Amino acid sequence: MKPTWRDGNRIQLLENGDEYYPAVFAAINKAKSKIFLETFIWFEDEVGRQLHAVLLRAAQRGVSIEVLLDGYGSPDLSDSFVNELTAAGVIFRYYDPRKPLFGMRTNLFRRMHRKIVVIDGNVAFVGGINYSAEHMSDYGPEAKQDYAVRVEGPVVQDIYQFVLSNLPENEQAGRWWRRRRQQAADNITPGEAQALFVWRDNEEHRDDIERYYLKMLANAKKEVIIANAYFFPGYRLLHAMRNAARRGVRVKLIVQGEPDMPIVKVGARLLYNYLVKGGVQVFEYLRRPLHGKVALMDDHWATVGSSNLDPLSLSLNLEANLIIHDRHFNQTLRDNLNRLIREDSKQVDESMLPRRTWWNLTKSVLAFHFLRHFPALVGWLPAHTPRLALVNPPVQPEIETQDRVETDNPGVKP
Repeated sequence: MKPTWRDGNRIQLLENGDEYYPAVFAAINKAKSKIFLETFIWFEDEVGRQLHAVLLRAAQRGVSIEVLLDGYGSPDLSDSFVNELTAAGVIFRYYDPRKPLFGMRTNLFRRMHRKIVVIDGNVAFVGGINYSAEHMSDYGPEAKQDYAVRVEGPVVQDIYQFVLSNLPENEQAGRWWRRRRQQAADNITPGEAQALFVWRDNEEHRDDIERYYLKMLANAKKEVIIANAYFFPGYRLLHAMRNAARRGVRVKLIVQGEPDMPIVKVGARLLYNYLVKGGVQVFEYLRRPLHGKVALMDDHWATVGSSNLDPLSLSLNLEANLIIHDRHFNQTLRDNLNRLIREDSKQVDESMLPRRTWWNLTKSVLAFHFLRHFPALVGWLPAHTPRLALVNPPVQPEIETQDRVETDNPGVKP
């Protein structure tokens, strides 16, 4: 399957769980035939139970549902929680589940990090938002700032075909896909946005998302804004950002100032000297942890998805982004990100940069190269092929019916 630009889409930006969950749950409630859902994290909290309830209702009214969860990101769902869904007919799979070793999870690398929902081949959701209460703004100081999109139009068929192609061979699903593809042709142009669905895997599409970022930076003429939760890209992308800034493009980078993991801030700050002195405007977002993975260029290009700009997302994880050509969407995202900069961010200036000493330079170089070559180091570990593990429905106990009682005990009144 090759990524292809599609015309005639309608795309809506969704900010945080406050906007994302109601939109997803409403679409699931309207589903008629088929639901596919992939996510890295599904917690058994208030949000997770709401997702469970809408999926259960859909399954009970006859909708076919397939769920794919990451075995590292979602290891703690209870048997009763999952069994209720599988008993109702939901096909439930884990990506590379592994038992803890001495209490530690060993499946840290090569994660299924995508967040995708496709419903009836007509509506899709792509972004960075998991299913947990920490994505709601009322969660408190640790609530995450994040984004996703709701999509209608021809690109939904590409997303659906991609999801199907990553499942184990399923003849029935293949027939369903061909049937839905024909039926969906009646509503192929609900909007005006051009869209391209891109992904990262460990086979033929290892660097697709990164290449589109590099192409965007090379083509930028006026402005680039990148907001990325875990920012530690390779030299090519850093060099492309500096080159854009030096030729007069306004390049703004928003990173975590109040990170959910302290190492994130340490890593990003190793890059400040290189970026700020090259003309890139760096802002630390301070209201709460930034979890978004979005960017825009000039007045038409934008991307929203699951891919961070760090060694895990760019070299190991399975990721998915939507790239969008649409002026209205671009402006909506620009207004949102500029609000984050204006109201809740601190710009990094030269007075905040670490001193340029030989010791600091040596530490930065060593740390940078270690983190950048980390995926290759992981490759020296004992290799394994990640697998999809199907959760079997619970065994239903035999039910003693009145007819059986009467057959086994003739003449005895129940």
